[in-house]
Amino acid sequence: MNREKEIFKVTLVGSAANVLLTVFKFIAGIVGNSAAMTADAIHSLSDLLTDAVVLVFVRISGKPEDCGHDYGHGKYETLATTLIGLVLATVAVGIGWKAATSFLFWWKGGTLAAPGMLALWAAVISIALKEIVYRYTVHYGRKLNSPAVEANAWHHRSDALSSLGTLVGIGGAILLGNRWTILDPLASLVVSFFILRVAWKLLKQGFDELMEASLPEDVENEILSIVSSFPNVQDPHHLCTRRIGNRYAIELHIRMDGNLPLSTAHSCTYEIESALKQRFGDTTHITIHVEPTHPDKT
Repeated sequence: MNREKEIFKVTLVGSAANVLLTVFKFIAGIVGNSAAMTADAIHSLSDLLTDAVVLVFVRISGKPEDCGHDYGHGKYETLATTLIGLVLATVAVGIGWKAATSFLFWWKGGTLAAPGMLALWAAVISIALKEIVYRYTVHYGRKLNSPAVEANAWHHRSDALSSLGTLVGIGGAILLGNRWTILDPLASLVVSFFILRVAWKLLKQGFDELMEASLPEDVENEILSIVSSFPNVQDPHHLCTRRIGNRYAIELHIRMDGNLPLSTAHSCTYEIESALKQRFGDTTHITIHVEPTHPDKT
């Protein structure tokens, strides 16, 4: 099964779980009279939207190079990661605003209704199911080297964290009596900060890639180490790196003895490319510029 089909399969499994949880949480939030559970349902609904983003953009990013996209379409996957981060941030702000409004209502003397047991059980089931889906999705995201799938996995984990906060809030509001019903909206507020933290990480990753940020320093050092290991190569420099979706782009200059035959220089650069692709993947984009150290002046 190819990479695109694997990503579709993983995403569809998560989507099925999200559909079930979204419906169940909305019913539990309304019937169980829980603001935290209703907020959790909205979060699950956002999962469905991000699943759709992944399905659409990964299909586009899997297209090969064409006359209008010499480096392929990998940036569409980066764009998907960024959009997921934006959705998460929007959801976090919405949940936080609703929780803050409920808190102010309570602070001014208003009475908040206690949530029911159905909402509590919904939180327990959500935590268990979403943690399972997270582990499943992040495993395949790393296996397939897909930033969008990994981002979606963290969306599942954020939903599990959301339900954990919801469980604490609902449980406290039920077990401690009417004086503590404020714990339900407070749980929503705490959850919103968890979600916002995940959103920030995804947005930073997405914006870094879209703005052509370099690969991590340890990766660049490894690249230079691999290149320097070849006997004819001297002074690798002007290293430029970036990500193109799920693959790396590497450009650098190297120096070789100017008296070497062109065929020898070509064979050496081919071996360097092969070594880098063996380490970082066959789809790695590599450009090597060769400069002579002692050019023949005759």
